[in-house]
Amino acid sequence: MTRLDRYIFRQLAVALLAVTIGLAALVWLTQSLRFIELVLDRGLSFLVFIELTGLLLPSFFAVILPITTFVVTLFVYVRLSSDRELVVMRAAGLSQWRLARPALGLALVAVMACYGLNLWLVPASQAAFRAWQFEIRNQLAAILVQEGVFSSIGDDLTVYARYRDRDGTLRGILVHDARERGAPVTILAEAGRITPGPNGPRVTLMNGERQQIERVPPPAGAAPGTPPTTRLNVLSFSENSVDLARTGRGSGEGGERYRNAQERTLDELLHPDPADHVPDRDLRRFRAEAHQRLASPLNAIGFGLVALATALTGQFRRHGGGLRLFTGIAVVVVLLALGLMTNNLAARQNAMIPLIWLNALAPGLVACWVLADMPGLPYGLFRRRVRPPAQHASGPGPA
Repeated sequence: MTRLDRYIFRQLAVALLAVTIGLAALVWLTQSLRFIELVLDRGLSFLVFIELTGLLLPSFFAVILPITTFVVTLFVYVRLSSDRELVVMRAAGLSQWRLARPALGLALVAVMACYGLNLWLVPASQAAFRAWQFEIRNQLAAILVQEGVFSSIGDDLTVYARYRDRDGTLRGILVHDARERGAPVTILAEAGRITPGPNGPRVTLMNGERQQIERVPPPAGAAPGTPPTTRLNVLSFSENSVDLARTGRGSGEGGERYRNAQERTLDELLHPDPADHVPDRDLRRFRAEAHQRLASPLNAIGFGLVALATALTGQFRRHGGGLRLFTGIAVVVVLLALGLMTNNLAARQNAMIPLIWLNALAPGLVACWVLADMPGLPYGLFRRRVRPPAQHASGPGPA
């Protein structure tokens, strides 16, 4: 690597590091607001909040890094062009590809970083994040039940306690359990304690009443179309227990958590365990996710080449070149939109998976063709013919 290469590469690397960290911090700040209720409403410490949301950072970096590679490459090379540094380098005999070499080296580093994130760090962090989130919502129900607060454990279970004694006994308890669809249960009890159970924490209730609304089918011989009626069943008890761990949506058999595509390894996505009984819809998503992980890091070098094609094939002045910059940015925005669309299509129908690879490879190939001065394209609107220098004849011209 020459001194000029090191000079350009150092500017690119410093700018990439600063922009990527800054943008990832901004995205983390906006996304972490969704989990602030864990601190404000459920009594968890701020340190737990930081550790939980910090597990989202690897996925942010994996998405942001190709975009920041484009932004940094375009900014640095346009600045070099406007400061006439590229003019001096070209006058010294450097070709387009020699000028592009530092940016290509940085793009390759970004590609390797994205592969490390997609294939190892993101699945591990997503698995840890979702496991921790599942534990907070289910296994840590004991600390989420606060006195004087309606504590929602999932979307279908609510617990209220008027106050808590020093020994942990809850007084004035209300439990609304809607996990059994069509037959919600409301339990009122004088006292209760949260105890461990085989599937998670349980609340043991004393001296209470259990109310359940049930649908009663119409009696035999009723007119067709007669709607079913409802009745309220009331049961008094001296002791009862309710499982606070959610066993509905998001859980598998035995209360186990179902792992989605983002937290599975590449091998698990391509060769899922038959014992998991993964439905066909999820199998299609798994295959699409595996190809997306393998193809998306190539966007870093593709976007970098688009930035080079934008910056090195035009003349940028201090107060000009805005149309070319807008064109390059618009191309990347369209590519990002197409990437989201192709990922969704491939997840629904695996026959569209080649579009994922086409969206990752085509921009770089087209940008290379533009950097090579578009060979094979006739001179016209897109290229300007360079006129040969005029030859001065020493003798008289032809008659």
